[in-house]
Amino acid sequence: MKVGIVTTWFERGAAYVSKQFEETLAKHHDIFIYARGGEDYAIGDPKWDKENVFWGKRIGSPINSTVIDKTEFIKWIKKNKIQKIIFNEQSWFPPVLWCKDLNITTIAYIDYYTEKTIPLFEAFDYLICNTKRHYNAFKWHTGATYIPWGTNVDLFKPKSEKNCLVDTDNITIFHSAGMNPIRKGTDQLLEALYNANVQNTKLIIHTQVELNEIFPELKSKISKLLINKKLKVITKTITAPGLYKEGDVYIYPARLDGLGLTIAEAISSGLALIVPDNPPMNEFVHFNFGKVIKIDKMFTRSDGYYWPQCEINILHLTKIIEELESSKKEIVDKKKAARIYALENLNWNKNSKSLLMLIAKPIEESKTLNTEVLKKINEFENSGQNKLNRIYLIFYPFSKFLLNILLRKL
Repeated sequence: MKVGIVTTWFERGAAYVSKQFEETLAKHHDIFIYARGGEDYAIGDPKWDKENVFWGKRIGSPINSTVIDKTEFIKWIKKNKIQKIIFNEQSWFPPVLWCKDLNITTIAYIDYYTEKTIPLFEAFDYLICNTKRHYNAFKWHTGATYIPWGTNVDLFKPKSEKNCLVDTDNITIFHSAGMNPIRKGTDQLLEALYNANVQNTKLIIHTQVELNEIFPELKSKISKLLINKKLKVITKTITAPGLYKEGDVYIYPARLDGLGLTIAEAISSGLALIVPDNPPMNEFVHFNFGKVIKIDKMFTRSDGYYWPQCEINILHLTKIIEELESSKKEIVDKKKAARIYALENLNWNKNSKSLLMLIAKPIEESKTLNTEVLKKINEFENSGQNKLNRIYLIFYPFSKFLLNILLRKL
């Protein structure tokens, strides 16, 4: 079968999800990648820039990063004779309607949604829900499928078979801040470490952005932690399997996450786990290797994302960090237990069988879209700031100068 994946396509979590889909499905089907706009493109990068990748026009709408050029998109579908399309984190719905007109089976990888957009997902034929939280929000959909997430356990693995401490003199905490340290709770982890009374504990943070620029209020504390050699910051893009092997404990006090991709990767790499007591993060926790951090408060994100953000109790995390130094033997046991758990529960080769079954379903006449759903989609795309997308698509071929004038007047 000829399957398309519409996705962002460079070194970031969402693209790695799509890459896992591609690698699984390519064993049985012809896979075509439509690389739509996002924070970046990976043109020229041999890991991402392959023959089956089409780099879509980077429209760069200020309202929605998943806007797609219709003419180009339909031409891509027809040229490759695509029969089914997986949309990864698609929050702009017109392309789904274009697929309906072409009788293309549409599948949504569920990640971003609001109270207003949940009903709009009726437009998709199938939904892929990889956390229990997502599935609970969409189990009303006749095509919703719960496919527990997994990772490449052969790629993400411990530094050694014994999986002991990476540094016998220290407990090494690892944290992935990625491109969004605020959402990942990196500032909360830095505060907790700064407050902790520890001598033989160090923290490695991998980030793709400058922490001092993101957290100027923490610049002094970051400097002191660096001087005291309690902190090491690595600021660059690193391909999988990343730096998990450099840690003993993975602490990820995220305020919000759709999946928690790095959590699965850390567990598979044999790291003990400390995350907020909030889904989907706590869905990965098992008492044999994990611990949860108390939540101080829950609050809504400004863009109206369906699930609230959480903020951890920093004093509780501080206490957890302080307890690590006296728990070296326990941490080694947890590291070993984490790897065993990953092999049994997070092996993507096993978990992805449900994805293969979903894609292998016979192609049927695309289901008729409920007129009420179509009406809601049109109302949504023509309301508030969303309506600017239509204007943007009309004017984006022209100079940015003219477009900026138009947007300022609106």
